Amino acid sequence: MSRPQSEFHRPVAPWRRPPGASEGVWEQVLAEDPGTGDGTVLQRYEPGTDTSAQGAVRHDYFEEVYILDGSLTDLRLGETFTAGMYAYRHPGMEHGPWTSAEGVVMLVIRSR
Repeated sequence: MSRPQSEFHRPVAPWRRPPGASEGVWEQVLAEDPGTGDGTVLQRYEPGTDTSAQGAVRHDYFEEVYILDGSLTDLRLGETFTAGMYAYRHPGMEHGPWTSAEGVVMLVIRSR
């Protein structure tokens, strides 16, 4: 199975809290392959979100992230990333924890 085809449309999926995500983190699924877990989502952090309790994370998939609006601070690196910035992570790459004083919206693509 693969992600379903779709032509341009306004996303209608509800915003949901991803499993294990910190308070204030939400995502809206744009496309998803239930067989592999590959997908494309909009991810949103509410203003004031802090994922410190979760600590740094690693996952078993490739991840591309493009910041659409707002900013995100990586507490481990001590760097703030803003709209227009992009990240590409291999499986197992450590990243975070994060804070977002003003909130952030990101396009996230996950693939195995």
